[in-house]
This record gives sequence, structure tokens and C-alpha cells, in this order.
Amino acid sequence: MASWNLYFLLKLFLYFKGSLAPLWGANLVFILILILPIERRWIRAVRLLLALAVAIPLLYYESSLPPFAHALEQLGSIMKFDSSYLRELAERFIPARLLWTGVLAIVIYYVLNRWIRFSSLVLIAFISIPLWHLIDARLSLREGPVAPVVASAAAADAGGGALNVVGNNYEAALKRFRETEAPRQVVFKPADPRADAQFDIIMVHVCSLSWDDLKVAQALNNPLLSHFDYLFTHFSGAVSYSGPAAIRLLRADCGQTPHKALYKPVPQQCHIFSALQQEGYTPQIALNHDGQFDDFIGDVTRNIGVPGIKKMSLEGVPVAIKAFDDSPIRDDLATLDRWWAARQKVQGPVALYYNTITLHDGNHMVGSKMSSVKSYPLRLAKLMSDIDQFASVVQASGRKAVLVFVPEHGAALEAEPGQIAGLRDIPTPKIINLPVGVRLINFTGHRGPTQVISAPSSYLALAQLLANMVSNSPFKPDSPPLIQYASNLPQTEMVGENDGIVTLPTPKGYAMRNAAGNWTVQNE
Repeated sequence: MASWNLYFLLKLFLYFKGSLAPLWGANLVFILILILPIERRWIRAVRLLLALAVAIPLLYYESSLPPFAHALEQLGSIMKFDSSYLRELAERFIPARLLWTGVLAIVIYYVLNRWIRFSSLVLIAFISIPLWHLIDARLSLREGPVAPVVASAAAADAGGGALNVVGNNYEAALKRFRETEAPRQVVFKPADPRADAQFDIIMVHVCSLSWDDLKVAQALNNPLLSHFDYLFTHFSGAVSYSGPAAIRLLRADCGQTPHKALYKPVPQQCHIFSALQQEGYTPQIALNHDGQFDDFIGDVTRNIGVPGIKKMSLEGVPVAIKAFDDSPIRDDLATLDRWWAARQKVQGPVALYYNTITLHDGNHMVGSKMSSVKSYPLRLAKLMSDIDQFASVVQASGRKAVLVFVPEHGAALEAEPGQIAGLRDIPTPKIINLPVGVRLINFTGHRGPTQVISAPSSYLALAQLLANMVSNSPFKPDSPPLIQYASNLPQTEMVGENDGIVTLPTPKGYAMRNAAGNWTVQNE
């Protein structure tokens, strides 16, 4: 049992860190089987083999890691990473300092094990902790109903986005959130047909950028942010992977659905580009990459809601970055310039979906040996400068346009409890809180300061903002003040979800449900 104590002590350490939700009963039975005295050597050997077969899957099941089936599915994608990125990931998973700390902890354990009966301590811990939880729950029931905790006062005032957690019943709170989101929908009213009211919509979907990443990269004062007419400061992307992020954005006209529902058909009215097409827009697709990884381009074409759209050719566009899988990533400004030149041949307003993976983890700048983490601030500065320069190109043309800057998810530049830097299996608030900005190009009315939208919002609010502009163009001479377009936008709490993992906001951090259905609370 001496060596097994390390296994159970590790579990207790991870539990108190908020990174593990132990199955107390299963672990207690496991401990009792391990301490059971057995005289015959071959039976002890069989017990050891069976224990090893149980220990690793049990630990994985209790952790915040994605479902094992999902991990196996991702194995094929991981094998496509280039060797330099795999080395970089290995160094993040097992940094030298952590390795030496682990060795030191094991040495200290074996020294103290001579005088301390760790087996007894482990057994007491795995009995007393669940017993304490049970007593605490019974006492809470005796004290009567617990007042609901509202994660956001702004959301509570708005309705349709409040997340009330009664006691610690996060499952019930999630159920109420689902029921609230299910019927929500944005309806586009007829567009103004006058030529002076028409404008393009240029939607720039940016991989790997959150408010937390802007802070870590020291880019909160980048000029691009100050050029937006509208800036969302609590915008939930809901996910932490590119494919689901694209699906949610392209289905922005409807409320937030569970992760599994992303891969099922939805009513046509949920597709924002379909709604724009009905109002006279020509939808188009452009990417600064080939879109083949994880069939990203398939997710886009299947969910844009308009059949037959082909992505723009990248032939001849200069390569600026090598991706994590060694595929080429084109220069953003050059790619957008290519699209803009082709756009001039199209009559009437155009709605573009442009996706860029310039900031993706594992990317390497051409001619540079810097790691992807170290090069991130440089890549970010270049991307934001490119978007700003492209807006200047559009402005110089005189054509009216609404530029929508919306990231997919964060890059997780800093490690969080339960996952290393760059790992995004847990859609934490730091990863899904995105800097979303909207800029009116060639707007001649009174601009005023940037309209900061601080209420908890998501794709539904962005869709409503665009719908307000389409039906009552801000570019026409008699348009209302810009602040009016953002009044009474629908609010959505910051509920994150990946395959098997859900996060809910709490006043001090977030609660997470793992693949086993167990909830843990992480205070920030």
C-alpha cells in the first residue's frame, strides 16, 4: 500500500486544488481492497495488475479532462502536429521545475513514511471528506431554502440571461439556462432599399484571442480597439475550439444550444448569413488557411445557410506563417486585399465571413525560431495592424461597410488550474470572454465615444445589433444615434461548453461539470 498512498495523496491534492471530483465511494472500496492482507504472491500480483487497470481510468474519469472517446478522436489530429509543436507541448506538460518538484515530493514521502502511517491518513480522509459533505448538505436543508445566487446583476435585470444558482444546484441552473435559450431568436426586418443606406458586412472571425490574452500580451491599448464604435467587454464565445465556434457564429440568430446540438440541423432562420441573403446581401467566404484541419471548411459551408458558396482561392497570396500542422497561413492584409479586389465586381451589398488562424497555438513565423508563445504578441500586433489597415483601404474606396471583429475563443496564453497554457479542453471564463468590436466604415454621422457594451452578451446580441442596422441603416442621413442600435440587446450569461465539459459562472469564479457529471467549483 505504501506506493499506492502516493496515488491517493495526489487525488487529495488535486481535489483541494479544484481539479478533481473524486468518486468517494469507489475510491474507498479501492483502498479497502488494496489494504486487504493477501498471503499468496500470485494473488497479490493479480491484484496489482487489476488495480493498475482500474487506477488510471478512474483518475481520468474523475478529472476535468475531456471524455476518453473524445481524447481518442483527437489523437489523430495531434499526430498531424509538426515535431517542433509536439516538443513545445511536451515542455509545457512536464516543465523541468514540475519534474524536480515531483521527485522531491516522492523522496520526502518515503522519508516520512518511516514514522507516519500514511495509509491510515488516506483512509481517514476518504471517509471524512464525503461524510462532511453529507452533514453539510443535511444542515443546509434544515436551515431552509437558500436564496438564489445571481452570477450577474446586469443579466438579472435584463431577463433571458440570468443564471440563478440555488444552493449549489448547478445542474438545475444549467437546465433553466437551456430552457431560457431554446426559444430565443433574432428576426431580421426588411432592409432599407435606398442605395445610400446599403453597406457591406465584413465579419472577421479570429482564432485564439480573449480579453485575458490581450492582457497577457500587453495589447489592451492597441489602436484597433479604440477604433470600434461598439465594443463588447463581456461577450461569451461559449466554446474553446474553432469548429464549434464557427457553427455558433453562423447560427447567431438563435439562442445558445447544447454542444451536441451543434451537429444537428437547425431551422433555416437560425443562420445569420441566410437572413442577410434574404435582405439582398451576397454571402462570401474567405480564409487565410486551407481549412482542412478538423474539416473546418466543412463546418463553415454546412452552417453558413446558403448552399453552393466556395471559399476564395489563395493562389499567389504570400505566406506569412507556418501552422501547427506545417500548412501555410497567408498574410491577413494580403488575403483581405485579394478579397476586396474581387468584391468590386459584385453588385449590391456583400456579407463576408473571413476566418484567420494567424494566432493559433503552435504557429511559427516564417524565418523565426521563436516558440509560438513568445511569438504570439508579435503575431497579434501584426494581425490587429492588418485589420486596421484593411479598414483604411475600405474607407479610401468610399464604400460603406460594417466591420465585425469577433474572436472564436481564447488562446489560453496563461495556464489555469487543470490545464496548461495552450490547452483549451475546459472552456473557462478567461477563454470564452472575447473582445468583440463593431466598426462603421465611412459613417458620416456623429460618432461620439465607443459604445461599451458591458452586459453579459453572446452571438444573439451581435445578431440583434446587425439586424438593427440592416433594417434601419446607420449610414442614411436620417439615421438615429449610434447608441440607439445597441439599446436593449439580448443578454446571455457566460456558459461554456465543449464535448462533455460545461462551465457556469459564479460570483468568485466558475463551476465545472466534467464528463462524469460531477461538479467542482474553481475560485479565481
